[in-house]
Amino acid sequence: MTAPRPADPPSEDLLRLAVLHGVATSYSPSPDRSVAASATAVTLTLAALGVDASTPGAVRAALAARERELGERLLPPTVVGWSGSPPAALAALPEGTRLRIDTEQGESRAEADGLPPGVHRLTVTTPDDRTATAHLIVAPPRLPTPAGRSHGLLVQLYSLLSRRSWGMGDLGDLAELAGWAGRSLGAGFVQVNPLHAAVPGAPTDPSPYRPSSRRFPDPVHLRVEDVPEAAYVEDPERLRALLEGAGRLREAVLHKGALIDRDAVWELKREALELLGEVPLGPGRRAAYCDFLAEQGQALEDHATWCALAEVHGSDWHRWPTGLRDPRSAETTQARNGLMDRVDFWSRLAWLTDSQLTAAQRAGLEAGMPVGIVHDLAVGVHPGGADAWAQQEHFAAGMSVGAPPDAFNARGQDWGLPPWRPDRLAESGYAPFRELLRALFRYAGALRIDHVMGLFRLWWVPQGHPPTEGTYVRYDAEAMLAVLVLEASRAGALVIGEDLGTVEPGVREALRERGVLGTSVLWFERDWDGDGRPLPPDSWRADCLATATTHDLPSTAARLTGEHVELRDSLGLLTRPLEEERAEAAADAGEWLSLLSRLGLLHGTGGGGDTSSEEAQIQAVHRFLLRTPARMVGVWLPDGVGDRRPQNLPGTWDQYPNWRLPIADALGRPVTLEDLAASPRLHALMEVLREGGA
Repeated sequence: MTAPRPADPPSEDLLRLAVLHGVATSYSPSPDRSVAASATAVTLTLAALGVDASTPGAVRAALAARERELGERLLPPTVVGWSGSPPAALAALPEGTRLRIDTEQGESRAEADGLPPGVHRLTVTTPDDRTATAHLIVAPPRLPTPAGRSHGLLVQLYSLLSRRSWGMGDLGDLAELAGWAGRSLGAGFVQVNPLHAAVPGAPTDPSPYRPSSRRFPDPVHLRVEDVPEAAYVEDPERLRALLEGAGRLREAVLHKGALIDRDAVWELKREALELLGEVPLGPGRRAAYCDFLAEQGQALEDHATWCALAEVHGSDWHRWPTGLRDPRSAETTQARNGLMDRVDFWSRLAWLTDSQLTAAQRAGLEAGMPVGIVHDLAVGVHPGGADAWAQQEHFAAGMSVGAPPDAFNARGQDWGLPPWRPDRLAESGYAPFRELLRALFRYAGALRIDHVMGLFRLWWVPQGHPPTEGTYVRYDAEAMLAVLVLEASRAGALVIGEDLGTVEPGVREALRERGVLGTSVLWFERDWDGDGRPLPPDSWRADCLATATTHDLPSTAARLTGEHVELRDSLGLLTRPLEEERAEAAADAGEWLSLLSRLGLLHGTGGGGDTSSEEAQIQAVHRFLLRTPARMVGVWLPDGVGDRRPQNLPGTWDQYPNWRLPIADALGRPVTLEDLAASPRLHALMEVLREGGA
């Protein structure tokens, strides 16, 4: 790869200014190379942080102001402390400084020792009567280590259709899967894709990783029949007709080769939910709904208001009438009052979805799962969606999150997601992050954080510029981790960080220190610092979720047979000759199979001695995972029935049906939840895990 050569290197003053605001002036695509950020990238990134660096004079003025601010500052906006040790920031205060700490629990203290976990208010007064205030986040030193090993299933919920779902998997299916897997398979968890609210309007972006809101779930996942008011609709014939339409959608996917059509599913469900919304809530249900409204407060009102306004003005708030682009304007208040019935409708849907998510988690725990449902937190939100509108002061205008150029992608990546401003997060005591985590932990036994490296830094790309013209912006990782540990510990939940790919030195160590598990995928676990061969099981890390594959990678069957190479070739995605790609894929699989054989993990299936069968090899892969010290072992559910197709093929859009495929068997025939429960192949694979890989 040819390194980009910026034509406008930053000046020395601009470099100093950037560093003082956490803006990187270079990046390393590999350990032995460093690439300088351009002055354009640095200047535009500083502008997004409210710093004018447009001229040499502006740079000098901003630099002087920043140095003066840091020199005079007694405290940063947010101070972090870990239970059992005083906050490090207090050591820099002048001797004799008095403290006042107003705790989250309503107490007032004059010292920082022995503070309970929480988000407190810190006020300091120096001997010369200078004062400063800050948020004080106190968190346990680390999350507890999981008690014992657990194994579980990984699944994209929409792909898991049952004979009751409306053309895509739903929360009723999730509860059924959790109950069955816990009781019949001894599973400890079920991990699903992000269930965040999508941006409305057809055609909807099917990716669950670019949502309108991460704070609230998507009602498309509701099981309509499980809503109590479904029994009392005034027009049961209309509901019955909608159920028949849902049946046709389901049959089209399961038996006629149709793709999952989220928009068609939502069209039917929305009409059904409108009918249910006409049913008055009983006294107990009304009280529960009012409690939910009170608990969620402003955040829910904002979300429901955005949804109601989007019905009228479209799903990109940047194109709304000027007054409505501000969630706190008089025009927005007036519009909300005029749409109160729609605001209530969307608020009720949030409540119903939250209730069914909670029920799914309860089903898993009641089935004996130690963890239950593992939910997935996307790295960001759609720039035109509800969160970006309601919290716009916390987002960097004109910026997008992505990835720098590297050996695998010379052009870099732009994910189209606006980043949070680290300065605004700190000023708020990380309130948006805290509220987001608290909402997800309401119904999660564990949380997977996509691109967990984003807690430390993110690659910001100025709008209108290629990803090569971006730069890293650093976040206060200690504060982000403190919030994460605090909220997870309050919920008694685990945290799994998706730390695949290029990871900055020290990140995995920092996560492990705080009890955050990593992610290890078999095909990537090689001795990269040595001979490059597959890493033996005893050399794997313990603090991780170990899997054979993920939603973004080929299924294990496709990987073993090399079919993933043929798929990419058919779509024109290969960058090297087909035979070269085939040879490399075969060598890769061959090395792993040789290791599995040497370790005695290849057994014949069905009592036979044929160890060359695909099913036997997939079982051997999972026996290997059990030989590692990994605390959690996950089975990609489609692997249990020999599915060939990835759920998502990075680098494609219309060429491949990303996020729209049902789980299928080795012949491509869709498999229902009921079929899965009766599948001898899946049961045989899960028996391997129940027996501990013997």
